Amino acid sequence: MKGVILAGGLGTRLRPLTSITNKHLLPVYDRPMIYYPIQTLVQAGIKDIMLVTGGNAAGDFLRLLGNGEEFGLKHINYTYQRREGGIAEALGLCRHFVGDDKVVVMLGDNILDGSIKKAVNDFQKQDSGAKIFLKTVDNPREYGVAEIKGQLVKNIVEKPKNPKSNYAVIGIYMYDSQVWDILKTLKPSGRGELEITDVNNAFIKKGQMTYEIIKGWWGDAGSSIEDLWVVNQFIGQRARNNK
Repeated sequence: MKGVILAGGLGTRLRPLTSITNKHLLPVYDRPMIYYPIQTLVQAGIKDIMLVTGGNAAGDFLRLLGNGEEFGLKHINYTYQRREGGIAEALGLCRHFVGDDKVVVMLGDNILDGSIKKAVNDFQKQDSGAKIFLKTVDNPREYGVAEIKGQLVKNIVEKPKNPKSNYAVIGIYMYDSQVWDILKTLKPSGRGELEITDVNNAFIKKGQMTYEIIKGWWGDAGSSIEDLWVVNQFIGQRARNNK
């Protein structure tokens, strides 16, 4: 199983903080934001990781992380996304790295209070298809919302006016090698990007999309200044409680 962390983009929603650096290098309590998704993958047993960066601060990731010795890794792979082409385009840059293996894709600004190891192990046993992570939220209109039936996801709608559930799709996705053929069929959305929701819905149409509902805390540190502050508050309080 390979791991991919997406840490590109311009971080426009976090300006002026991101006027001089990549948002994933901003601090979350006592460490850079990018540390948290790396730790999540490593704790799940994934040691073969590629980091997708972009913008003018890409070299700062190498200076900060090196080969990942701080996380118990022997090597971290890096690739560069030249423009803001979307999550699906960024994943496509990792085709040569992942090969025919299964892959866990994690957005670099998603932070969890808990482990994904069980879900990763379950997906390794899954014959084919994909698995996404869901979290119950109070404001589903602001997210991609999943409809589920039994063990399968039946549909995903982005920011629906009338949500059919309160299950938000968070930024962790697991795919088998079918994803590369699906990526070839995508067309840019209205905002000119290849959308990860289109990838997920392709697996849904095949009847091959399972899910894991996150029970613990989850935060998106990159969506707004307010959300970055909330994540910092939670992580800081957790650290103080663990002393």
